[in-house]
Amino acid sequence: MSTYKVTDAPADDRPASLGKLVEQLTDQVSRLARAEIALAKAELSEKAKRSGIGAGLVIGALVIVLYAVGVLIWAAVLGLGTAWPLWLSALVIGVFLLLVAAGLVLAGVKLLKKASTPPETVQRVKDDISTIKEGMHR
Repeated sequence: MSTYKVTDAPADDRPASLGKLVEQLTDQVSRLARAEIALAKAELSEKAKRSGIGAGLVIGALVIVLYAVGVLIWAAVLGLGTAWPLWLSALVIGVFLLLVAAGLVLAGVKLLKKASTPPETVQRVKDDISTIKEGMHR
């Protein structure tokens, strides 16, 4: 049977020297930092795994929604087909969808143009700089 002895404690009852205490503190802080880093890595790994699964589920749902929209469009064509010829109902639904898409594109382009202009703050800062430069030249 082997015996273990504590190496961190002084051999006698004398208090540890300042150098020994600083050494122990440095060692403990280093171990604590490594343990915290390992814990953070494990947490991030778990979060990344859950995020990946969540993103996969959302993408799967989007694919199903895409097919559902197609089915609903076909149902609208068939519904109009009871009153009109099938080709005419398909044409009307198709033109309607193109008009909706065109409206969305126009709205999107308008928002993109608005977003691509510099913020008003930037223009005010430029104006302030030019005012300061003019004041310095007088």
